[in-house]
Parts: sequence; C-alpha cells; structure tokens
Amino acid sequence: MNTMRKHTHLLLAIAVVLVMPLTMQSGSLASEVLIFGLAAMGCNLLLGYTGLLSFGQGIFFGLGSYTIALTLTRWPLPMPLALAAAVAMGALGAAIVGWVAIRQRGTYFVMLTLAFAQMFYFLAYSFPGLTGGDNGLLDIPRPSIAMAGLTLWPLASPWQYYSFVAVVFLMAFWLLQKASNSIFGRTLLAVRDNEERAGAIGYNLLLLRLQAFVISGAVTGLAGALHAMMTGIAPLANAEYHTSEMILVMAVIGGTANLLASLLGSAFYLLMGDWLSTLWP
Repeated sequence: MNTMRKHTHLLLAIAVVLVMPLTMQSGSLASEVLIFGLAAMGCNLLLGYTGLLSFGQGIFFGLGSYTIALTLTRWPLPMPLALAAAVAMGALGAAIVGWVAIRQRGTYFVMLTLAFAQMFYFLAYSFPGLTGGDNGLLDIPRPSIAMAGLTLWPLASPWQYYSFVAVVFLMAFWLLQKASNSIFGRTLLAVRDNEERAGAIGYNLLLLRLQAFVISGAVTGLAGALHAMMTGIAPLANAEYHTSEMILVMAVIGGTANLLASLLGSAFYLLMGDWLSTLWP
C-alpha cells in the first residue's frame, strides 16, 4: 500500500508539472510555484515528519540566494556547481541552527528559530559588501547548461527555465519521498508521535532531529538559489522572517506529513495571491 501511494504521489507531481505550462500564461509564476513547493517540502519534513515548528526557514532560503549570487557573479563557478554550493550552504546553516535549537522543545524551540532568523537578517543587512545590504545582490545571470562550448540546455526564456526547475523539483521530490518512506522517515514519525518511547528503545533523538534539519536546510537552500536565478536578484527580503512565515503557511495549507500536499499548498498560496492582486492592485 505504501509503495502504491508513493508511486501515485510521484505520478501526480509529474502530472502537475506537465499541466502547468498548458494552463498558465506566466512561466515565471509557474517556476515560482515549484520553487516554493520545494521550500514547503523542506519545511514539511520538519513540521509533518518531525513535529518541529521552525520559523528559521528564511535563513536557509536566504543562504541559498546569496550563495548562488556570489558564485555566479564574484567567484564564478559553473552553474551546476553553484547550485551544489547553495545546497551545501543551506545544509551547513541548518546544521548550525539545528545544533542549538533542537535541544529545546515547544515554544522555546519556536522562539529560538525566530531569534536565529532575525539575527541572520540583521547580519545580512550589516554586511553590504558581501550581501548588498538593503539593496541585495543584483544582476544574477541565468547561464545555460553547456559543455565544450556547446549549449545543451538554454535557460534564457521563462518557460525554458521552468523546464529546468521542473526537472530539479522532480528529482528533489523523488529523493525526499524515498527518505520519508525509508526507515529514517518512519523513525521520524515515531519520534514525533511518542518521543519518550522512541528514546527509551534506543533512538538518538537529537541526531535524528539534526539530520532532518540538515536535509530541510539543503532543500530550502536549493529553492532559494533557484528563486534568485529566476528573478536575477538576491534581495534582503529573502532573509526576512516573513519568508519563513510564508513557507510555513504553504506547508500547513497543503497538509503536513505529505510532500505532494506541500506543492499544492504552494500553488494555492501563490496563484490565489496572483489572482487577488488583479482584484486589488
């Protein structure tokens, strides 16, 4: 039954990815749905599978944005390596925040993640030479995937970039789904439902939570990098706690402990916001 549901969710995710270009006029909006779907899935791994309500997701989203901006402009790297660096920075940031925050529970954990988010925001604001400060980092390129001088995958137009984001999203979805349906994912659910019993039978609760935090940070960092490449800027707003709130709301709207629901929550939030903006400019 679990295997059937796993394949069904993957097929439904593929269907959503294929249907959006047929039903939406804006390639950028379609890309944004998938990008924030990624971020919501990372948040869902913490909230739905681990029971951790984090207001620090904007840290990892911002780290991904700044990393891709710096590695494509000031310290030029090939785009795939720059994306990998953004994933690594998101994971590293999550490891640092998680190492401190997971030692607390409930309201104390929430307040710690919020405090870290605010601290990261003011650090980003205070070092304009590195982050651009209030202006952010501008003119982020969107290089095509090439080999030996031959362009293999152009990313210049919004729909060309959407196709790239779609492939990255589906790969991340598949990997997160495998993780959530593995022994690791089942153990996270056991810790969420009854941490005293899970600890009593020998599970290392802190290590499990830290691992979930690192995976969540890596996925969210990837989302931040893709978003910066889409817009061409890495704004300070990406590091605000409002970004954390938005990602959290998307995860909750779709439903927790369900990765596909995170994509649906992202789509509902962004498409409804786009529609409402036409009614009240």
